[in-house]
This record gives sequence, structure tokens and C-alpha cells, in this order.
Amino acid sequence: MKRLLGLAFVALAACAEQPTQPDPIRLTFPEMRSFAATSPGRSVRPNSEIALDFVDLAFRMESGRELPTFTRFEGPITVRIAGAAPPSLVPDLNGLLGRLRSEAHIDIRLTNAAEANIVIEPVPRRQLQRVAPNAACFVVPRVQSWVELRRARGTATLDWATLPTRTRAAIFLPADAAPQEIRDCLHEELAQALGPLNDLYRLPDSVFNDDNIHAVLTGFDMLILRTYYAPELQSGLSQAQVVQRLPSILARINPRGQRSGGVIPSSTSREWIDAIETALSNGASGNRRRRAALRAVDIGRQLGWTGSREGFAHYAFGRLQLGNDASLALGAFNTAGRVYGQNPVTNIHSAHIAAQLTAFTLISGDADATIAIADDAIPVARRHQNAALMAILMMFKAEALDLKGETEAGMALRLDSLGWALYGFGSREAVIERLNEIASLPPQTPPS
Repeated sequence: MKRLLGLAFVALAACAEQPTQPDPIRLTFPEMRSFAATSPGRSVRPNSEIALDFVDLAFRMESGRELPTFTRFEGPITVRIAGAAPPSLVPDLNGLLGRLRSEAHIDIRLTNAAEANIVIEPVPRRQLQRVAPNAACFVVPRVQSWVELRRARGTATLDWATLPTRTRAAIFLPADAAPQEIRDCLHEELAQALGPLNDLYRLPDSVFNDDNIHAVLTGFDMLILRTYYAPELQSGLSQAQVVQRLPSILARINPRGQRSGGVIPSSTSREWIDAIETALSNGASGNRRRRAALRAVDIGRQLGWTGSREGFAHYAFGRLQLGNDASLALGAFNTAGRVYGQNPVTNIHSAHIAAQLTAFTLISGDADATIAIADDAIPVARRHQNAALMAILMMFKAEALDLKGETEAGMALRLDSLGWALYGFGSREAVIERLNEIASLPPQTPPS
């Protein structure tokens, strides 16, 4: 289930002046743009690490509950869309199914038949949130419709741990969300319907991580799914049996990973997870969420963590300080940026930090720094198919170009961002709101 930690910088401009450039509402919008269904990059970690990750993904649930046996679909898999599909859903689904066939070697296809193994049903966001307040989307076993889900709530029907094998599942997506959010949900939930039911905060290169950094299935994710559907495995195997077979499977399908690795990360403590979940919760107060994020930072420091978990705790803390204490927010983002910058695997994490830092550099009047930060991050956002992030970075760069007097170049870049922004944010009104927010971040005159 995806938790959303979106882009936020607006609070920095609470008392800012109105934009002085031409009203963005008058911009002529192009057609919405979207990405080709390609991999953002191959898995680069050694097979020894991947084997440990596979076991934790396949035999644990997000709650920490252990699964008694390995389960998957056996035989060809069919997917059906129920109800009215948003315009972007079918193209994005076809692209994803193509990737699953070519990268994960899974026999899966779209069908119009009345029966299918996996049913995807778009549902209004308000209905989804009544069932799962902190999730943007989710997948459940055995049922095939929203009506069946409502009837089965609170029963063993929805218990993944009681499955001997997987035969039916239903994915519920927000029908009224932006195309990118629908696609992101589609990638994670279809992958979980097929394979892992767990999310691991220690994974820097996967959508199976509630940090919501990766937008689409990565090379690592496809490798995990290919392992799931390797002929050496089948439903009903015990953890010990799977562990015994993993080395030869991974050596066969991922020969590049046959090398010694670094230190395998420790398990993520339940206390840290609880703190992060409180920090990301919609129901907690601002003060409680900030305290929880700081607690996560302190826990990670006490445990000596480095890498993506350390960076994410600082990132979450910085996000929650926007509008409360800009100095603390900037310090947290800088720390997260230093952590993420130590490993090329976390380049996309650094790009998320860049979207925050460009707001600070623009406010300070440092156009060159804003452009440099955006230039480094835009190609990364594009490679990882995050249209919302890419559009925001382009908008910040456009404002910086205006600040330097390069207004024609700024307007050209701003116009180029609009097609991506439509995919990322969903409507012209939402895009115009972002343009106005960024335009209302005027440079502050430094003290003499």
C-alpha cells in the first residue's frame, strides 16, 4: 500500500509576494506527456544481499507477521479492468504487463473475459480512504470486486497467510487521482498481487519500501519477481526449501550479481517503523508527527544506521518542519542530501531532496545554485519516470532563469514542463497552482 509523501515547499512562501511574471493561467497547455514503459535501471547489488531480501519479502508481511509457505500464481495469469478506467490506465497497464513479460519472464496478459486472476477496479478516493485511511491503494486476495471486498471485511477471506496458492486477487486504485499516482499504485499493487506482500525500509532500490521514493518497478523489483516465478519454485514450499534453492536461481538469472557484497543491513526495528508511520500519518497532529520523525532520526543514530533509512528519517523530519521552522527543515534536507549522495543507488532519493533545496536557493536569490541543482536532478527524475518531480524541478529552473534575466529560456522551459506536469498532477488547475506557488517564492534581500 503506497503512502504518499509528496512534494511540498509551499509553506516556505506563506508570506511571500505575488508573482510578477505573466499570469501562468494564460499559458497554452500541450498534450499530456507520459513515459515509455522501460526499466529505470538494472539491479546492481550482489546476489547474497538479494537472497536475504527475497526471503524477507516473501515470508513476512508489513505487520511483521510470518507467512507459513511460499505462494504465487501457478500457470498463465490474466488481468481484467472492472468499471470505468481513467484514460491513462490502459496504456500504463499495457506497458507494465509488457515489462513483466520481458523483464520478469511472467506469462501475464490483459483480458476482457468475465473471469480473471487479477481484477483492477478504480474506486473514488473517498471510498478507498474509508477502508484504508493511510493508503492510496491496496490489493487483497480471493475477492474480485469492491462489493465482494465490503462483504469480506473482517473475515479470513482476506488473509494472505491462509492461501495455499494464489488464484484470485483484486487491486483497488483511486479513480480520481492524477495519472502518475494511478500508475504508481498500479506498479506496486500488481507487483504485490504477483509476489512480495512485504515492504522493507532498508531497500534503497525498490518500490517494496514505504518511503514512496521509487515511482515504478525497478530492475531489482523485476529480478525479485523473476525469482518468484522461476521454475525451481512453486506454491507450498517452506522458507527452508526456498532458501536452499535461491543461490542457484539467482546465479542463473543474475550472473552479474555473483560477487562478494558489502555489509548486509540489519533488520528495521519495530520502534523505528512505528515512529516513521506516525510521522507519515494523516491523523496525527503536526507536533506529534514532528516528534515522531525526530524520534526516528534518534533511533537510527543510536543503531548506527547509514544509507536510505538514515536519509529518509531526515527527509521526513525536514518535510514536517516546512511551515514550522525553515532552518530546521533546511538542515534536515542538507543532511539527507549528504547521506543519499554517498551512493549512486540513491540518486533518485537525492533528486527528491533537490526539489526541496531549489526552493531555498530560489528564495535566497541564488539563481545559479538553483539551476545547478535542478540540472543535476532533472535527468534522474526522467530516468526514474517521475513526471511530477521532473516538472517541479523544471519550474524551479525556469524561475531561476527569469531571475537571471533569461526570460525567453525560462518561458520555454516552463512550457516544456507543462505536459509532464499534467501527467504528474492531473489537471490544469493543479499545474497552475504549482506554477503560482513557485512564482511566489521571490528572492529575499540579504542583510547588508
